[in-house]
Amino acid sequence: MTNEPPLKGRIALVAGATRGAGRGIAVQLGAAGATVYCTGRTTRAQRSPLNRAETIEETAELVTAAGGAGIAVAVDHMDPSQVAALAERIGADHAGRLDILVNDIWGGEKLIVFDEPFWRQSLSGGLQMFRNAIETHLITSWHVAPLLIASGRGLVFEVTDGQDAGYRGSFYYDLAKATVIRLALGQAEDLRPHGGTAVSITPGFLRSEEMLDHFGVTEATWRDAAAQDPHFLLAESPAYVGRAVAALAADPDVVRWSGQALSSWQMMHVYGFADVDGSRPDWGRYYAEVAAGRNPDPAAFR
Repeated sequence: MTNEPPLKGRIALVAGATRGAGRGIAVQLGAAGATVYCTGRTTRAQRSPLNRAETIEETAELVTAAGGAGIAVAVDHMDPSQVAALAERIGADHAGRLDILVNDIWGGEKLIVFDEPFWRQSLSGGLQMFRNAIETHLITSWHVAPLLIASGRGLVFEVTDGQDAGYRGSFYYDLAKATVIRLALGQAEDLRPHGGTAVSITPGFLRSEEMLDHFGVTEATWRDAAAQDPHFLLAESPAYVGRAVAALAADPDVVRWSGQALSSWQMMHVYGFADVDGSRPDWGRYYAEVAAGRNPDPAAFR
């Protein structure tokens, strides 16, 4: 008798799957057997305004290679008509249902400003960040909600930064990421009568493609970035938060988490998964030590 992958037969949409946490989540859902629609603006034929090389086709191929079925669909989630067309396609392909929605649309990297009060920052930039990080999520959830309800066990993940325990150091960025947590809470309440669940999920110090480029390192040499930021020694790969999402999606009692703000490290303690190198980074415990003024050894928290 063979054990089937825990998410075999489940249909997932990862909105914003081009790179980073979105790609990591899509691949890990695929590794658990899911069919994953991978959406974003960058394709092999056209780049988004961020002008990065990662594409949704690459993500879909990684999903398939991991054991799932990856489907790349070019979508600008700021455009309701494109999202409506996506929802119609998923519904037509899968008898009107969607089991898992991951809202990971972001695209605000170049808009973040630190060490300046909000009135000295660009108002248009701050409002654009809201559109990128909040409006896109709401547009997507609104259009696919009927598919999630039809599933009878629809599950929404709102990907954010932090669990809303403190200020993130940048006014508009903080508001955007905190609002994503509230999006999860509100969706949890409205989906509950229909058997649905919604949570927010945060990685720790994410070792995304963009962060590796920022430090001038690669996935093979990422520890060298500690010379610039010693906290990066506790960085986690995108697969880590992906494994958190996959574990939650496979949990038959996932509704117990509904409405909560969760983290990769918290879920590691619950479900026992590890990062790609076999370690189990606990950013929460480490950051608490740093915030308390101590100088912890990152190795002790992996």
